[in-house]
Amino acid sequence: MELNRFTQLSDTAWRLEPDEGMHVPAIIYGDAGLIEDMDDKVAEQASNVARLPGIVQASYAMPDAHWGYGFPIGGVAAFDPDEGGVVSAGGVGFDVSCGVRTLLTGLDRSAIDAVRHDLADALFAAIPAGMGSTGAIHLRDRQMTDMLLGGAAWAVERGYGEAADLGRIEEQGQMAGADPDAVSDKARKRQRNEMGTLGSGNHYLEVQHVTEIFDPGAAEAFGLVKGQVVVSIHCGSRGLGHQIGTEFLREMVVVAAAHGIDLPERELACAPIRSEVGQRYLGAMRAAINCALANRQILTHLTREVFGELVPEADLKLLYDVSHNTCKVERHVVDGQGRDLYVHRKGATRALGPGHPELPEALRASGQPVLIGGSMGTGSYVLAGTATSEGLSFSSACHGAGRAMSRHQATRQWRGRELVDELAGRGILIRSPSLRGVAEEAPGAYKDVSQVVQATHDAGLARMIARVEPMICIKG
Repeated sequence: MELNRFTQLSDTAWRLEPDEGMHVPAIIYGDAGLIEDMDDKVAEQASNVARLPGIVQASYAMPDAHWGYGFPIGGVAAFDPDEGGVVSAGGVGFDVSCGVRTLLTGLDRSAIDAVRHDLADALFAAIPAGMGSTGAIHLRDRQMTDMLLGGAAWAVERGYGEAADLGRIEEQGQMAGADPDAVSDKARKRQRNEMGTLGSGNHYLEVQHVTEIFDPGAAEAFGLVKGQVVVSIHCGSRGLGHQIGTEFLREMVVVAAAHGIDLPERELACAPIRSEVGQRYLGAMRAAINCALANRQILTHLTREVFGELVPEADLKLLYDVSHNTCKVERHVVDGQGRDLYVHRKGATRALGPGHPELPEALRASGQPVLIGGSMGTGSYVLAGTATSEGLSFSSACHGAGRAMSRHQATRQWRGRELVDELAGRGILIRSPSLRGVAEEAPGAYKDVSQVVQATHDAGLARMIARVEPMICIKG
């Protein structure tokens, strides 16, 4: 994108002034290089979001933003129901509550190196991955309903994890307001055999080691030590979330027209928050959040079982679990007044600042852990929310590196077998059911995660705590 189309607010904040039809400006975060490399579609989509009814303050795009369906991926927008605000399935995304959780092992890298190949093979055997992957859990209708209501708490009650895990998960592992009756039979059927599975695309389970500490005080509070091994799990609500997004987008196109909402593009289909369809979508979307939380909780249990066999001295306590692709009702201060807003984060992470009452006491002084996954074979980061992020982005930050090219483009440039061999030569073991999937997720197909994270830090959206690098990657 050309920089001269923006008003520069700082080295890392760029504003598109409202034109006729935009209710608020669009603000994109990133350094000059990131902004110049972004597709023009990011600015177009962020501007279109600013045209939706009831939007508050600004339409935001994070430093990892790239073209998405309706909203840019990396898009953040808040809507006020008292001002005719809307909820948009495209503003949440298809993989509802896709997110990351990180586990602490308490072990140094040397403890893992001795069993690295066996551990990679055992994790790959235990963690179902890939397109259409299914697990050992098969849910009947009543069990499905209980899971959609209970989230990670449902999983823990059934022996998948520990009660202590719930305090380290957003919403304490159980999203209130879920409505299983709003989830279609087709969505339920798609999920019936997919609990405890990674899925495909950019989803992964990685064994990583801490290579840098940027904030020693916060790192200590988080339990992070240089050289320590951690495990990160990135996945979401699988087929259920995708089906919910697909169905409600179709329905919202009709509803928007019926309510006189002039959509800038069809993909921004939405419904008034207080409409019947809006409320039904929120109930289904919250059920999908619970599905994702339960899914990551089951995967945590499977991971602990593997480590228990091969590395029994590993602790595997949960550091934190954060979701992307959500819409949540949150209290934010706008123009000096507290307002209950419906905050859409699509490919963006909640980043609550220090002292926030929703954070566990052990983490409250440091701010919320913000877990940023890099591309396969590169580093990932642990950040923390800041006191300034609420005013900058409704307490939101980036969620990853962000794609720099499409999956199709990636497969034309890289071959999966060559990537696996190259990464093995660097000491990173890849296990995947699809070599094409490996090529689609080539590190070069993504932006530089370090540049994205530095821009996020410099903008004040979240601050850098630690960097981790992969040792083993189980890739969908």
